[in-house]
Amino acid sequence: MDFERKPLIGMVHLKPLPGSYLYDGNFEDVIERAIRDAKTLEKAGFDAIMVENFGDVPFPKYVGKTTVATFTAVAKAVRDEVSLPMGINVLRNDGIAAYSITYAVKADFIRVNVLSGVAYTDQGVIEGIAHELARLRKLLPSKIKVFADVHVKHAVHFFEFEDAIMDTVERGLADVIVVSGKATGKPVEVEKLALAKKISPVPVVVGSGTSYDNLSLLWKHADGFIVGTWIKRDGKVENEVSLERARKLVELAEKLRKSLSK
Repeated sequence: MDFERKPLIGMVHLKPLPGSYLYDGNFEDVIERAIRDAKTLEKAGFDAIMVENFGDVPFPKYVGKTTVATFTAVAKAVRDEVSLPMGINVLRNDGIAAYSITYAVKADFIRVNVLSGVAYTDQGVIEGIAHELARLRKLLPSKIKVFADVHVKHAVHFFEFEDAIMDTVERGLADVIVVSGKATGKPVEVEKLALAKKISPVPVVVGSGTSYDNLSLLWKHADGFIVGTWIKRDGKVENEVSLERARKLVELAEKLRKSLSK
C-alpha cells in the first residue's frame, strides 16, 4: 500500500455471521451485503478495504471455527469481486484467525487490536498476541502486513502511549500502527496522533472518527485513514456504505494530495 498518498481504507462491516448471537439465518444476505459495500467503496475511489465481523456482538476474545469458516467464505466472495487491496480484522483480538483468513484468500493486511501489552475491555482483560502471531508468520511466510492498534478504542490502558508505540513496533513487530478515538466513530485526539507521527518509525493510520469535517485537520499528522461510520448512509454505522458520502471524502482527499504536491 502506498502510504505516500495517505490511503483511504473503507470498512466493510459484516452483518452477524453464523454462530453469532444476532445471526438471522440468512448467510447469502451477509455475503451480498459485504460485496455491495466493497463494490461501492471501489466505485467511490477508495484505496483499500477492510473486512470486519462487526455484527458479531457480544465479541469473544478469540473466535470459534464456525466464524473462521464463514468469515473466510465471505472474504473470498469479496476478494473475487473487488480488485482493491483488502485487509481482515477479526474481533475482538483474533489476529491468528485474521492472518489465516488473509493468507487463505490472498488478501493483503490484517488489523490486530491488542498486539502488545494489556487492554481492559468489555470482553475482559485482553493480552497481546505478538509472539503467537510472529510464529504463524514464520510458519506461513507472506507479504501480509500487520496493522496494530496502540491504545485501542473501547478499552482502558495503563501503559504510557509513547512506550506502547515503541513496544508495538520494536517488540511486537508491527508494520503499521493504528491510533483511534475512544470508541467506534469517535475522532482521534489530534495531539495524540501528532505525537504518534513524530515518534513512530512505521506509518501511522487513523483508526476511527475520520469524517469530511476533520480530514483536512488530521491529514498532515497521519499516513492513512480507516473510515467506517462517516461513509455509511446518514452517517450511521449500521447502514450500508453511501456512494455519495464515500465519493465526497475521496474528492477531498484528492484535493489535499494535490495541495501538498504543489
